[in-house]
Amino acid sequence: MEQRRAIRCLLGVVAAVLLCSVTSAQLRYSIPEEVNEGTVVGNAAKDLGLDRNTLKERRYRIVSSTAEPLFYVSQTDGILYVSRKIDREKECPQSSTCVMNLKTVLENPLEVHYVGVEVVDINDHSPNFSEEETMLDIYESVLPGARFQLKASQDADSGQFSVQHYKLSDNEYIRLEVKDKGKEGKIPILVVKKSLDRETTGHISLVLTALDGGKPPKIGDMNILINVLDVNDNAPVFSKDVYSVMLDENAPIGTTVIQVNATDLDEGPNGDVVYSFGKSTNEKLVQLFDINKNTGDIVVKGPIDYEENDMFEIEIQASDKGFVPLTTEKSVIIKIVDINDNDPEIEVTSFSSSIPEDSKPGTTVALISVNDLDSGLNGKVICSIGEDVPFALSPSLQDKMYSLVTKSPLDREKISKYDISVVARDAGQPALSSEKTISVFISDVNDNSPEFSSSPYTFYVTEGNDAGASVFSVKASDRDENDNAAISYHIVRDGREGSKLSSFLSINTENGQISALKSFDFETLKSFQFQVVATDGGSPPLSSNVTVNVFILDRNDNAPVILYPVSSNGSAEGVEEIPRNMKAGDLVTKVRAYDADIGYNGWLLFSLQQVTDHSLFTLDRYTGQIRTLRSFTETDEAEHGLLILVKDNGNISLSATATVTVKLVEPKEAFAASDVKRAAAKVDEEDDNVTFYLIVTLGSVSLLFVISIIVLIAMQCSKSTEYTSKYLQDANYDGTLCHSIQYRSGDKRYMLVGPRMSIGSTIVPGSHANTLVLPDRRRNSQKLNIISQSSVFATLSSPFSRPFVCNCASLHVLTC
Repeated sequence: MEQRRAIRCLLGVVAAVLLCSVTSAQLRYSIPEEVNEGTVVGNAAKDLGLDRNTLKERRYRIVSSTAEPLFYVSQTDGILYVSRKIDREKECPQSSTCVMNLKTVLENPLEVHYVGVEVVDINDHSPNFSEEETMLDIYESVLPGARFQLKASQDADSGQFSVQHYKLSDNEYIRLEVKDKGKEGKIPILVVKKSLDRETTGHISLVLTALDGGKPPKIGDMNILINVLDVNDNAPVFSKDVYSVMLDENAPIGTTVIQVNATDLDEGPNGDVVYSFGKSTNEKLVQLFDINKNTGDIVVKGPIDYEENDMFEIEIQASDKGFVPLTTEKSVIIKIVDINDNDPEIEVTSFSSSIPEDSKPGTTVALISVNDLDSGLNGKVICSIGEDVPFALSPSLQDKMYSLVTKSPLDREKISKYDISVVARDAGQPALSSEKTISVFISDVNDNSPEFSSSPYTFYVTEGNDAGASVFSVKASDRDENDNAAISYHIVRDGREGSKLSSFLSINTENGQISALKSFDFETLKSFQFQVVATDGGSPPLSSNVTVNVFILDRNDNAPVILYPVSSNGSAEGVEEIPRNMKAGDLVTKVRAYDADIGYNGWLLFSLQQVTDHSLFTLDRYTGQIRTLRSFTETDEAEHGLLILVKDNGNISLSATATVTVKLVEPKEAFAASDVKRAAAKVDEEDDNVTFYLIVTLGSVSLLFVISIIVLIAMQCSKSTEYTSKYLQDANYDGTLCHSIQYRSGDKRYMLVGPRMSIGSTIVPGSHANTLVLPDRRRNSQKLNIISQSSVFATLSSPFSRPFVCNCASLHVLTC
């Protein structure tokens, strides 16, 4: 009885409590999954407006049916905490939004408040294949393009953290395609890209990697082993490339949707085809559709609801009954309602893949027709191309026909190929479009002349080249192609002065190599110019010409020539009479020479090879001056022989020698010998006045002695004080100032007229004569011998610097 009474009391209390007013409120918080235990979610008491001082007294708590609740609330401060780590994928599987609804309760009076906590997904799961390794059997005779669908990788995460794309390890036989099936995820498909050969490659090992959308992404791998088999090498082939069908959403169960048909060229069991759904077919599709494995009929199996799906794509697999079956997969698209679900189709009915670059605007390139299986506005198609190409679409009189024509000039050398994207768009809502690329190649016409790599050309050829050998080449290019760019070369020979020299040249018509038919000589030809014409092989041909400047370079092919001393028979020998009373350092004579070469090849050096007495004479190696080393004594010989070597500074030196015989005479004999003879002759003629003529003779000797001293001083200074020069007009004279040098050999006197230069300069003759007229005041009756040269090159010799080459107007050597 007491127990029953207690139960009745308890029921009364509960009833009283239920009669009390119940107040409720709503809160919503958001936290990421996998946070640590004790993480603060929010101050629920404060957000609900509860008095924190009464929480403990009113036993503020969370009412949960689970033994291990995910959250708890503090009765001290009313803060909501995480009681353990939360795995969103476990708590809310296959849900895009995960919200935990908590019921919080306070007593005295009873209050119930509902708090919602949204658990936000983080990328805490990697993609995972159902199999770590899968094996595929592929026959070696499978054609490129064969497709093998694999099971998709699964990722417990959702949204962007789910599987986003796949990668396949590099190989030469298999490539990867990914089909996006929307809610069903992305399906990897292996496509054969190169014919297989079991004898060379029996097994192919691949790694398929699935990547989610995290940053950085998480990955999952599956090893794929492909066995290449050498049997039953013909797989079933579907009769169509694409199967598409319209189906009313109210179609009764058992309605035939479409029949797929595949044939196998093999015989017997290898040619018998059975049909089935592909391995990646979703279970929901299997509940809605079925396929007859023998006939290929696809029939409705379950109710079709448009609001759930407006289109189904079923992978149909056709397999033969071979020992190792071969399979082929094809997609069947089932469209549920008749809306604007057909893309426009583009067909090129007539196409010229290549047009000449000189085609006029308006030239027709292709005829294009478009079609749309829809009707009404959904079937009305507008066709367009980009504005950045020199082509335009011109509508035809016939509906849905267009002409692709040129709208501006073409230039193959700038763009030789155009990939024109033709876009067809219908007028449906939303509009559907398709795109097709047409490649138009621009063919070449001969509209570019050959262009030389340089203009003008300048070449330097060393004299003495081998006749017939190639000396230089010219090169031209043509921006056209094929025969229009085939270039031939020839030299212009029109009879002009420059072209006359080109007759000594030959050119290879194919490569532009130019050969010299003769050996060039710098001393006779310094430079010349000619024209080369390059002609292409077009019709009509185009050509261009270029000027070629050729400069002949000197080499050491001329030996020095002795100007002084020179004997009457032409040999380099001479006799010098000098007074015995000459002092040390006095000038005895000067050896003069020239070299027809220039530069180092024409820079002359003098050396003393042989001498009777080495203590008497010295030779300046740069000027050729012979001077005394000491004064003469009574014991010195009266006659001394000197052998002088003159050589140039070429790589292989050339040389000449001169012999100078020095005779010592008494001072009076040296200057009065000729006048004494003349005076003796006069004595013979005028016997009656001997004394008078003797006085005249002595006076003349004295005068001649003074004149000789003046001449000797003039020779030392290398300047003429007794004679003047007069030049004849020369068109080639460049205005270079010149001066004269006088010297004496026996009874002959020489004068050199040439460029102004220092003592010891080497005179090098060229061509084009200028003549110097020299009046002789000593012997008017004696014949003047004149040697004239011009275009002189003077090489100034210096032991401290390289030779300096200058061009002078003329060089004249006079002998009187």
